[in-house]
Amino acid sequence: MNRVVVNVSNRHIHIMRQHINSLFGQGYNLTVKKFLMEPLQFAAQETLTVCGPAGEIENVRIVGPEREKTQIELSVSDARKIGVNAPVRLSGDTARSAAITLKGPAGTLDLSEGCIVAKRHIHFPLEEAAAMGLKSGDSVLVKTSGIRGLIFDNVIVRTDKNNSVIECHLDIEEANAALIKNGDTAEIII
Repeated sequence: MNRVVVNVSNRHIHIMRQHINSLFGQGYNLTVKKFLMEPLQFAAQETLTVCGPAGEIENVRIVGPEREKTQIELSVSDARKIGVNAPVRLSGDTARSAAITLKGPAGTLDLSEGCIVAKRHIHFPLEEAAAMGLKSGDSVLVKTSGIRGLIFDNVIVRTDKNNSVIECHLDIEEANAALIKNGDTAEIII
């Protein structure tokens, strides 16, 4: 049986250097609150307010390190609450995604795109994916157990030669539906 650790992805922001400067001040550096399972990834101390046409969500955590482009990941409920039509996409696919405004301690930033609902996925080290007959972009099922056990379809495989762990990311709404919490395990069905 192929087991995978599940971690719950709550609303968060990936941010590029130029936007850190705009929102926190020139030369500001993110500070680590907690390291995540993925190598070099961390929840930052810093948060921003995410604004849409119908409202805003305060204290949305930044996930570091700095990125090549800024991306805001919300749940479907979050997006609806603030009036944003965020598409369901893999992280990094922000072209023609929803416009959003970010507020920080040093300024406000209007983005013409960058807000998505993250598609569920599993991170694999390249070698381990290959050993299971999988490659980046493949789709698998993930089966949870317990009183509200579910089978999640269309879980996308993401490979990375530098990733040291197999880790499934579900968004907060999916995890709540299955009564999953960080660190629980599930079964990969190929």
